[in-house]
Amino acid sequence: MTRLFNEPSAFADEMIEGFAAASARWVTAVPGGVVRSTRSSEDTVALVIGGGSGHYPAFGGLVGPGIAHGAAMGNLFASPSSQQVYTIAKTADQGKGVLLSYGNYAGDVLNFTEAQERLKAEGHDVRTVLGTDDIWSAPADRPEERRGIAGLLALFKIAGAAAASGASLDDVERIAKLTRDRTRTFGVAFSGCTLPGADGPLFTVPEGKMAVGLGIHGEPGIDEVDVPTADGLAEFFVSKLLEEVPPGVDREGARVVPLLNGLGSVKYEELFVVYRAVHRLLEEAGLTVVEPDVGELCTSFDMAGCSLSLLWLDDELEELWKAPADTPGYRKGSVAPQEHADVVVAAVEEQEIPEASDASRAAAQTISAAFDEIATAIDGAADELGRLDAVAGDGDHGIGMRRGAHAGRDAARAAADAGAGAQTTLLRAADAWGDRAGGTSGVIWARILRSMAEQLGDTSDVTRTEVAAAVSAARDAVVEFGKAKIGQKTMVDAMTPFADELSERVAAGDSLVDAWSHAAGVAEEAAQETAALKATLGRAKSHGDKSVGSPDPGAVSFALIGTTVSDVLAQHLEEDK
Repeated sequence: MTRLFNEPSAFADEMIEGFAAASARWVTAVPGGVVRSTRSSEDTVALVIGGGSGHYPAFGGLVGPGIAHGAAMGNLFASPSSQQVYTIAKTADQGKGVLLSYGNYAGDVLNFTEAQERLKAEGHDVRTVLGTDDIWSAPADRPEERRGIAGLLALFKIAGAAAASGASLDDVERIAKLTRDRTRTFGVAFSGCTLPGADGPLFTVPEGKMAVGLGIHGEPGIDEVDVPTADGLAEFFVSKLLEEVPPGVDREGARVVPLLNGLGSVKYEELFVVYRAVHRLLEEAGLTVVEPDVGELCTSFDMAGCSLSLLWLDDELEELWKAPADTPGYRKGSVAPQEHADVVVAAVEEQEIPEASDASRAAAQTISAAFDEIATAIDGAADELGRLDAVAGDGDHGIGMRRGAHAGRDAARAAADAGAGAQTTLLRAADAWGDRAGGTSGVIWARILRSMAEQLGDTSDVTRTEVAAAVSAARDAVVEFGKAKIGQKTMVDAMTPFADELSERVAAGDSLVDAWSHAAGVAEEAAQETAALKATLGRAKSHGDKSVGSPDPGAVSFALIGTTVSDVLAQHLEEDK
């Protein structure tokens, strides 16, 4: 369990601050994560990695000569926000292009993609290569659906070495894709991890059993088997990984890099006992072992577990794997001397408050009051939302929603008090929510609020028709952005009936208060009905069967916000328009 923390919601921020102070030889803290504190004599392609915190040395611990130029560091087990990724990538770019690389998780994909689009619009050449090494998370014929776990180290190390060699962005991208396609990982766990302030672990494993196919975000395993001996585990790992030799690899005489990774609580001494057998089994299979690594390479907080990755080499990959690297959490060989660099972070322009009508300002005050109540409601539900999320996910939904709701509340209050209209107030709240929350919920709620804002104005009345249209636009934006459909056990299962009911009631002549109240009731019922559904989208899809019987946390939090806003509208709107 986690014993040393202050305020749980501040843990990631305080951890990053301490890490940067302790690792100043390699990194400098900037908003959103860290970048290198040194610069080589020649400008190169910049490798920017990232993901949630709780995986050290991934991701900040891999920033330094020979590997990454920057790392976007999200909250515990939550993807960094698009703003964080944007800031890190823009700061790290040396004019030769940027390669973004990270694990294949819904929130990471959404946020990194949004940042990439923004950077491209500004003229930056940006590419992406996802890590998809977890063989247990999807079949071999659907590799694009697989998660990225401890094999990410191989991807980052080789892509970083390619960049350091002076390779072009095209070549760095090509080499990174080849590394991804030649890396396979298989993991097990003996107990789950416990987030700061939590009463218990995200999942438990029966005595004498181990979970097979776990994720690195505290997701439970996909199967449970008896705990074997160390030699038995080695045989389990090797046999499973050798069942899937990457396309284009001739197994006879092949060269492989084994990465035996401890997930947080398994000690190095135990790992060495397991590796003893791994090494022997690989050689008996006719493989040549090249510069293996054993230790904590990509952890899951304090999870008791381990994984084995195999990187299947060719001549080019072998040379890059052996190349030197010097980072806080991973070192190999001896790198050339580096010069200290003064990091220049792009300044954030002060935004003026646009002119607004009295009616729009009044609506902004109602919006601000709604955010006050939303933050309070989420505070009260955060633990339960986290518990629901831990059933088939990583348990971070409550934390992310709390961070986002508080940031949105503060931004909305500041905007409304400064005389902003409804549109500007919602836009400021959207940016703050998305930036602070991160994760899937952060980017989606930012889209919701931004889409609603675009339907409203700062100089016109906010009518019930416009509100209904704004909610429908937000629903459409979420469906388009996340590709979710009704029945896949997501927020959309509550949001779609809410938007439809609100539009129908408003069109029938109901007041906004009545229409919203009815729609909120429909959303709450729909959210509870998701308990009967199997998750088929997002991080929970790997554990879809486990999700049956529990409602979707995103749908539940949406319904909670809908009900909360309904109460605020009833208190603030004396006369509906």
